[in-house]
Amino acid sequence: MPDKPKVAFYWCASCGGCEEAVVDLAEDILKVVEAVDIVLWPVAMDFKKADVEARPDKSIVAGFINGAIRTSEQEEWVRMLRRKCQVVVSFGACANSGGIPALANQFQKESILKYVYEDCPGMDNPGKTRPQPESKDEGRTLTLPEFRGMVRSLDQVIEVDYYLPGCPPTPKIIMAAVQALLSGKLPPKGTVLSPDIALCEECKRKDSKPADLALTEFKRPHQIQIDPEKCLLAQGLVCMGPATRGGCEALCPAGNMACTGCFGPTSRVKDQGAKFVSSVFSNIAPKEEKEIDAVLDGIPDPIGTFYRYGLSKCLLRRKLQ
Repeated sequence: MPDKPKVAFYWCASCGGCEEAVVDLAEDILKVVEAVDIVLWPVAMDFKKADVEARPDKSIVAGFINGAIRTSEQEEWVRMLRRKCQVVVSFGACANSGGIPALANQFQKESILKYVYEDCPGMDNPGKTRPQPESKDEGRTLTLPEFRGMVRSLDQVIEVDYYLPGCPPTPKIIMAAVQALLSGKLPPKGTVLSPDIALCEECKRKDSKPADLALTEFKRPHQIQIDPEKCLLAQGLVCMGPATRGGCEALCPAGNMACTGCFGPTSRVKDQGAKFVSSVFSNIAPKEEKEIDAVLDGIPDPIGTFYRYGLSKCLLRRKLQ
């Protein structure tokens, strides 16, 4: 019997939700296990880095890497996996565009470390001690990963073959991607393995979206009683659906929550946040500056709202101090 194809899963700067999404395949995960030999999956099985390094280059058919790149250790691992894998799949929003971790790019590395180890409420650190990349102890050298200056997406560090969007990707598109890899019927390199349509096309509320929104205010979910049948944008909620790729089957709007944009943009959009600002803000009804400012006051965190998952891929990647 020929050897099964080798597959690897690895986890960088992320919450672990993408790992849970693999488990959410439920009984379908048995089909995956039957078809492949998982040689690396730190969250689920024991492994030794030396064993992965010892494998011949390109001996692993596919590597699914989730999470953004924040530390030197993560960069070292993904570069090694790029050498060992024939195909690398960027798995989830953090790998694709930085995700939630990339919101740290609003701040300088020094200001982050100072807050965490010195100024954070409840921190008792009178000596202002910080972890060091290298230290000596009784003749031994101890090392820790280095904290990089910026959070990067996976393709800003290594070459990526395919992208699975979502926070996390849904079991349906995960299984479709695995089946495509196993069948050898792969789309062109660089393809996002999800429908290239706006999320609004999948939303059950789309027929209630007015042609002219005429927005007079933005509201937060806890401030209103949400109508389960009406377009969320039409109710004044910031719903990223018009600027977000479909494929999740509009799960959040179906649960009475606005889309936050985790599937990223379609192929026709360069900057997801800028696209949303351009398309939706043009529908603000007031035309006087003070009245417009009053409407925008309903969005207290613009960067966290429009670039919740994509600050690493934003055209303006960080602000200057």
